[in-house]
Amino acid sequence: MNTAIVRPLAELRDKVRDWKCRGETIGVVPTMGALHEGHLSLVRAAKAACDRVIVTLFVNPRQFNNAEDFAKYPRTEHADAALLGPLGVDLLFVPDGNEVYPPEHATVISVSGVTGPLEGAHRPGHFDGVATVVTLLFNMTQADRAFFGEKDWQQLQLVRRLALDLKLPIEIVPCPCVRAPDGLALSSRNQRLTPEGRSRAAALPRTLFDAARRIEAGEPAAGTLTAARAELEAAGIGPVEYLELRDGETLQAPQRGRPARLLVAAWLDGVRLIDNVAVVLP
Repeated sequence: MNTAIVRPLAELRDKVRDWKCRGETIGVVPTMGALHEGHLSLVRAAKAACDRVIVTLFVNPRQFNNAEDFAKYPRTEHADAALLGPLGVDLLFVPDGNEVYPPEHATVISVSGVTGPLEGAHRPGHFDGVATVVTLLFNMTQADRAFFGEKDWQQLQLVRRLALDLKLPIEIVPCPCVRAPDGLALSSRNQRLTPEGRSRAAALPRTLFDAARRIEAGEPAAGTLTAARAELEAAGIGPVEYLELRDGETLQAPQRGRPARLLVAAWLDGVRLIDNVAVVLP
């Protein structure tokens, strides 16, 4: 049985009000659809921690820098509802674009600091779109907990900072990145890779994890990352937009004694792939 699809905000709020009156906790898993096992792992985490679970599906135009990328983003709403059914999701909220952003909508949420480097430098305005829609979805669902994957590491840090700074009454729950058997981080965009490209894509996580191990073993980060870039390009992955070692929380320069993260964004088959891995600095 498919999960019920709810579209009007008024209907969603009626259901949420009923759950809140019963004292039930609500978890939300924000998505843009085209669900895969990574999303389903977030749903399972939400089910384990909350009485009720809402999955949202909204392909947010304000976080796309490229109109073609927005147009090509896979939209599989009814298949998504079928995937969620066996997991016991209470509802799939699929709001209309005009309800999320009516013509008179004039508010943009912007988070500084953590959004500046990496994705922020290569996708101007992207994180304003993310912060704005996440705030709207939190307000619409009135959830107690929100579940985000660690694959979009910088986005996760943005959402944490947003909830903290705005004193939002919601707990942000990070969940581990889910990978295919060859190590590639699961992503809705992977569907757009050609069979040959999908095969070559395995070099991305392999190179990333290898570079992390070398840095942890004490090799200089600069030389290691230069070599890793060359390995990716030799594997047919490129251009590489960034491959950088950063502080795991602030996304600024790494500091000894603090958790670090190695992050990458690169193109393959016209598809932009991102990934990251934890690094323990020696």
